[in-house]
Amino acid sequence: MRAMKNENQSDTATAPDGATAPDQATAPDGATDADTAAVAAQLGRVPRGLRGVAHRCPCGNPDVVETAPRLEDGSPFPTTYYLTCPRAASAIGTLEANGVMKEMTARLATDPELAAAYRAAHEDYIARRDAIEVLAGFPSAGGMPDRVKCLHVLVAHSLAAGPGVNPLGDEALEMLPEWWRKGPCVTAEETDR
Repeated sequence: MRAMKNENQSDTATAPDGATAPDQATAPDGATDADTAAVAAQLGRVPRGLRGVAHRCPCGNPDVVETAPRLEDGSPFPTTYYLTCPRAASAIGTLEANGVMKEMTARLATDPELAAAYRAAHEDYIARRDAIEVLAGFPSAGGMPDRVKCLHVLVAHSLAAGPGVNPLGDEALEMLPEWWRKGPCVTAEETDR
């Protein structure tokens, strides 16, 4: 998925079935029963605190969901945007294992413009979460605003909010392979189990 365009990219990428990868995020929509089943198949468990689909993969499955700031049992859950696609999650795990988070955190200490943009991403994340429910005393997710602790959260935020909101999420997104190319990570048959 491409979060930003450069001179070597088109506005969209095309999946094998002809679907295109949007450069713009979609507004969260309610999760249908099929969405909930797909997310459960992706995660290997029933999703908790599911509020809606924040971004869809070109295959049509959810790849980022919006979760409630508090779970059904009242436990705080500060991760508003949760990446569900196992292929994307695996690719992001490879970036993390290769030291990308450490490099990004080091850049935050030496690049004031990047640090300011990342702080703005943190403020955006908190504002979006607070619009659902204020979760006092809980910082942002993913290490924001001072460090990079989880690229999964940053990429999920970039996909949900759209390009230009989270600079390090956008960068990580640019580094990822096109995870949707092989088709859906889960199929209708897998969600019927």
